[in-house]
Amino acid sequence: MKFAMSYSCGKDSTLALHKMIEAGHEPVCLVVMVEKKADRSYFHGADMDMLKKYEASLGLPLILCPSDGADYHLAFEAGLRKAKAMGAEAAAFGDIDIEGNRKWEEDRCQNTGLTPMFPLWQRGRESNVSQIIGLGYRCLIKSLNNGLLPESLLGQCLDQQAIGVMKDAGIDVCGENGEYHTLAIDGPIFKTPLDFKTGDVLRFGEYSVIDVQ
Repeated sequence: MKFAMSYSCGKDSTLALHKMIEAGHEPVCLVVMVEKKADRSYFHGADMDMLKKYEASLGLPLILCPSDGADYHLAFEAGLRKAKAMGAEAAAFGDIDIEGNRKWEEDRCQNTGLTPMFPLWQRGRESNVSQIIGLGYRCLIKSLNNGLLPESLLGQCLDQQAIGVMKDAGIDVCGENGEYHTLAIDGPIFKTPLDFKTGDVLRFGEYSVIDVQ
């Protein structure tokens, strides 16, 4: 089945894309939500230059969906309609077990005539993290809650050592509650590793973010 991937640039949506391709489905595009004020992808903070690198490295066109937040659902549906016009029959998501998120995405698909698909659903949070590491993906820790995790993890790739730090901190190692976010930068579905450099650590209240360009 031809599908659009709802893509955050992070580990879960990357693993979901991998699983969809592995199952024989054909990706036609990546749908990326963009925060208007910041001009970066929502939640994971990839800027426009980084997004172009994702497009080239994954070999898939991006559908960018700018939103100020209030119209988030409408902007996403507009992106799904563009994907449908490109031949998508389904939309895939990287959700694991949060029912409210799944219902929201199912509603967006119902409104746009696409079949929702959830290749990671109920697979287990820790098992997904272990699998993406085991498959050879490199996922850079881009932001974290500095009340829960040490800033020293920023700019590091997710690995068993980082997982150990997270377990010691008593957090969900998948970061489903926003404890941390990643940018996938290399792995089996990437044609080439993303070319990037890290910069300063920026602090926004309880969250710390490393600049990635």
